[in-house]
Amino acid sequence: MHLCLDLHGAGRWDEAVDLADEGTALCEEHGYGSFSGKFQYVRALVAATRGDTETSAGLTEEIRRWAAPRGAHGIRALADHAGALATLGSGDFESAYRHACALGTPGTLAPYLPHALAAMLDLVEAAVRTGRDAEAAAHARAVRESAVAELAPRLELLVLACEALTTPGDAAFAVFDRALSLPEPGRRPFEVARVRLLYGERMRRRRATREAREQLLQALHAFEELDAGPWAERARTELRASGHTLPVASGPESLTAQEREIATLAATGLTNKQIAERLFLSHRTIGTHLYQLYRKLDINSRTALRDALAPLDRENV
Repeated sequence: MHLCLDLHGAGRWDEAVDLADEGTALCEEHGYGSFSGKFQYVRALVAATRGDTETSAGLTEEIRRWAAPRGAHGIRALADHAGALATLGSGDFESAYRHACALGTPGTLAPYLPHALAAMLDLVEAAVRTGRDAEAAAHARAVRESAVAELAPRLELLVLACEALTTPGDAAFAVFDRALSLPEPGRRPFEVARVRLLYGERMRRRRATREAREQLLQALHAFEELDAGPWAERARTELRASGHTLPVASGPESLTAQEREIATLAATGLTNKQIAERLFLSHRTIGTHLYQLYRKLDINSRTALRDALAPLDRENV
């Protein structure tokens, strides 16, 4: 479980999912139901951040079904953390606030619930975006006064991000800079990209347009590398609002790692359902990815995939 979380934090999401599948199989073999929920949680996190809301929702529902009749509130809270990430990425900030509050009341850190630390930024961002400025500020103060920032640099990154979000005007810039100057969080690409996105948004609204674009472009590249689709789209939206023109991605080189894998499997003749089962995604998600990669490759059918992918095959020889 610790290895899964470490891989997820390091942005090695495919490896995290593979290890979570191995863990789930061991749990089923030996009857460890409570640990199974934790491995489902890792898979739900990855699905949530990549925009596969159907898969994430299905996994979180399984976690809740197991936890509710047993009073396993700590296990149930895992589902709400994944739910908060999924809804933040899609822009449903009211639902994100509800999920984040299930991990603890704003202004307090729930005891014996480590996931409340992982979700601190989720709660503060959701509160700010839903006009709950007092709750956001109270939570930012609570996490700072708790001294969790002293436990690990990644937690200090989140604490500083919470403070920056609740600091008015240009004064927030110095707090964001402190967060991004930390050495260790560079190993946490998704969290760093989130902070850059928030920083860029604040800069754009304060009319520091050039500086905003620098942060937003770095955030976008990180999200695209991670295949965190909804978050990449948030960064693109902010960049467009700043007046930055983004090039239209096309050609096989523009495919993300996941799109390449899906395209390769589809080119062998597998159906959407078969690909979904192999990659532990929903068939609707596979359909969405195929639609997007068809546009990038300028094709309109499966039969054209093999020829469209040929340049990649030659590169790998």
